[in-house]
Amino acid sequence: MPVLGLGGISAPSLLCIRRDTCGLVAEEAVEVTVRVGRATLDSLAYLGGLARLGGRAAYFTFVAPWQGRRLRLDRAAHQAMVVGLQALPILSLITFFIGVILALQSAYELRKFGALHYVSGAVAISMTRELGPLMTAIVVIGRSGSAFAAEIGTMKVTEELDALETMALNPVQFLVTPKFLAMVVMLPCLTTWADLMGILGGALFGVAKAGFTFTSYLRSSLDALYLRDISTGLIKSLMFGMTITAVGCHEGFSTGAGAEEVGRSTTAAVVMSIFLVIAVDLIFTALFYFTGAH
Repeated sequence: MPVLGLGGISAPSLLCIRRDTCGLVAEEAVEVTVRVGRATLDSLAYLGGLARLGGRAAYFTFVAPWQGRRLRLDRAAHQAMVVGLQALPILSLITFFIGVILALQSAYELRKFGALHYVSGAVAISMTRELGPLMTAIVVIGRSGSAFAAEIGTMKVTEELDALETMALNPVQFLVTPKFLAMVVMLPCLTTWADLMGILGGALFGVAKAGFTFTSYLRSSLDALYLRDISTGLIKSLMFGMTITAVGCHEGFSTGAGAEEVGRSTTAAVVMSIFLVIAVDLIFTALFYFTGAH
């Protein structure tokens, strides 16, 4: 007579069920491990590709001209116009509003302690250390990072990259280097302008509601700032520019066949650029904090 287990199921049947369940759990655990490992390797390969492309662009920008290779300054100047000057209107508007918002949020708490006169310093430090470089990077990603991916992706689909190689033109030197140089130069400049517009936005609230005059607000903002506050923001913006260029161009070179792939590359460039800019921001903020730069 068979021995009955739980629920009237025989013991051998219950043992088989347990074995099957354990086998399924083990298979799922292995599958999850494989997925995590594959995702990790893909991520490292992607970062390696970015580093390789960025390193080659830096070589053609800073080293190759001293070895007799031409640096296409005319193309870099055109890219600087597109990346920098044409971004000023939307960047000015956004960062001005950010400055007003920061002043309102700071005043909400500082008013409880009768310390509205600290609003100017809070806005100035927040803009120069963090929000100025970050908002500038996000605006540039939307305008230029996506355009880099779309331009190079379209050239790959239409086989223009193959044509460049046929004419003995290195695609990285011809296409990426001018963009790299333009971003390295223009991102710190745009960040400086964004910091100024944010401070002016805060001044709108300071003059209207916090008892400042325009001159006293600017003087108070300057008194609250140290050189390290501005320099750390500019260093971040420089790294953001390199990151945006590398991601946008890498996604362009990775574009598959067909017009749909160009759209995919453009979307991926925006998403990955924002993610990596935030990651770079975190790394450098922690670095500056632990080295005493803040």
